Order: sequence, then structure tokens, then C-alpha cells
Amino acid sequence: MGYSPHDHRFLSGLAKTEHKVYFVQLEKANNDALPPEIELVDWAGGKGNFRWIDVPKYVRSLKTFIDKIQPDILHAGPIQTVGLIAVLTKFRPLLMMSWGFDLMEDVYRNAWWDWATKYVLRRSTFFISDAQVTRNKAIEYGMNPDRTIVFPWGVDLTHFKPLDVEKAKELTLFCNRSWEPRYGVDVLAEAFVKVAMSKPELRLNLLAGGSEENRIRKILQKNGAIDQVRFKGYIPQKDLPRHYNEADIYISPSHVDGSSVSLMEAMGCGLPCLISDIPANKEWVVEGENGWLFPDGNADALAEKILRAAEKRDTLNEIGARSRLVAEQRADWTKNFAKLLEAYERTAKFI
Repeated sequence: MGYSPHDHRFLSGLAKTEHKVYFVQLEKANNDALPPEIELVDWAGGKGNFRWIDVPKYVRSLKTFIDKIQPDILHAGPIQTVGLIAVLTKFRPLLMMSWGFDLMEDVYRNAWWDWATKYVLRRSTFFISDAQVTRNKAIEYGMNPDRTIVFPWGVDLTHFKPLDVEKAKELTLFCNRSWEPRYGVDVLAEAFVKVAMSKPELRLNLLAGGSEENRIRKILQKNGAIDQVRFKGYIPQKDLPRHYNEADIYISPSHVDGSSVSLMEAMGCGLPCLISDIPANKEWVVEGENGWLFPDGNADALAEKILRAAEKRDTLNEIGARSRLVAEQRADWTKNFAKLLEAYERTAKFI
């Protein structure tokens, strides 16, 4: 909707192709890193935050631009906002892309979001998503199963890779999920408090921040567990591999995800992954092979899994190596990007 690192990665990939690409930005955002080959569209959107009252204006403006350039396809997402605007222009062929949260969370907000999801998917020409669970949900809401492609967006495995860095003597856990309700960092905080007293050698590195910061810090203050936590803040993408590699175990307690990019980054760096057992996560981690799963939202179960992993520290390198292997097989952005181009080709056939 704005200009996220995911947008940048997609557009950087497309900039290297022969396609002429226009970027329609719905919300105002810093797009200084937009590749020069990509043309930013000047339209009614992109001037501030998205507002439902402005949807008719967005539709008219986008339709005017479409009539002017006559694109071969229109690629849109998330479903209920950008996707709805695209559908209402009546332009076809239309490639709809789920961003994960739109089908795993937003669809359940209320009857309006449920209706918008059905309306958009039943009028989309083709569909892509990064996880099987979101494809299944799209089909449930009316998408033709024969017009779908699943491809994990993947990561740059030449950037996210095992590095020869000095690890701390203490067993170090790592989490870089945003401190927002959907990502469950509070669950990790509760679990860490439970294990910190019996494991004074345990450390937790927390990146990012968010609206739940005060609550999470308050949880960690119980029994002095906060003294075993390092708060790293927001880290530039170029520096992230070092922070992954300084850790022993990656943890994601997320309640909602598609194929998580941070999970794939951790796997690329050769980390064992301890993650919630939501459907998309189970597409990536097999219990005891390249990591472990715990029941979503269950801090007691997460604490127990942390203790088990700590007791088997001598096996972590082997588990991490298998994690890297899965990343090489399925999470390589340079290979997976071809699936997007395939989706464009297949979409363009439906004129």
C-alpha cells in the first residue's frame, strides 16, 4: 500500500526484466529507493493514508491512468483495499496477490471485509500467494483453483547466509518480529520470564519495536528477566545477517503469517527455528529436523521448547544446517522470482 521492503524487492526484480512497469502507490511513503527503471504513477492515491471514503476517487483516477497507458495486465494486492480498487476499475486481466495477512487476519474483521474478499477474488483473473494456506483460503472465497500459483517470495541467500561471527558463550535466542498484537512477541516475553530464572546463561536479543512496547517490557521485568534481554531496535537490512548469525535459535511467536520472510532469512543464515504452529509455518519447519513448533499463543509450551533446545545445544549446528538446506531448496529469491513472471504470462493469456 505504501512502499515496503517487499515492494522494493519485487520492483527491483522487475526493473531487470524487459517489462515496462508502473508503480501505483496507495499510501504516502518514502520511495526514495524506487528503482529508476520503475515509473511512479501520479494519481489520486499516494498522498496520505488510505480512506474508505476516497475509494470512488481512487477508482476514477486509476481508471483514467489505465485508459491512458493500456497495460497488458494489472497486478494488485492486498485484496480488500488495493485489490478492491483494481476490481472496481473493471480492467482485465487482473492478477491478484495476497500479502498473507489479508487472508489470514483481515478477512475475519467483520462482514464487510468478508464480503470484499469474495467480491474481489471472484472477479480476479489470476491469483498468486506465498503459502499454500492462503491459496486454499482464496479458493474457499471463490478463486478458480486452476488460476493460482503459490511461490514463497524468498530471500537473497547470498546476503542471508551463515557467517563466521563470534557467538556469545551464553545461549542466545533471537526475535525480530514487530511488537504488534499479530506477531505475539508478548508470548515470547512470558515464556522467557518462565525460563530465565533457571537459565541465567540464557540471553534474548529483541529487534524492532511497536505499539506493545510498554506491555512487553513490563512482562520482562518480572523476576528481573529483563536483565537477560538485549534490545537492539530497528536494524538496517544490510546489517541483519550479522544479528541472525550472532544468535543460536530464531523464535517467531506470530499468530498470523504467510511464508514469513524473517523466517526464511533465519533459515538462510543457518539458524534452528522455534516457531508457532500456525499453518504457514508448518510448511517450512518439521519438528526436530530443522527446528521446532509450539502451540500458537501458549507461553508455557514455548518455555518448555526453549528449555529442551538449551539442553541439546551441541545439536544446534546440525539442525541449523538442515534449515539452510531447506532455504536453498525453497526460499531462494532469484529462483522463486521466475514464478512471478510465469504468473504474468499466464494472466496475460486471459484477455
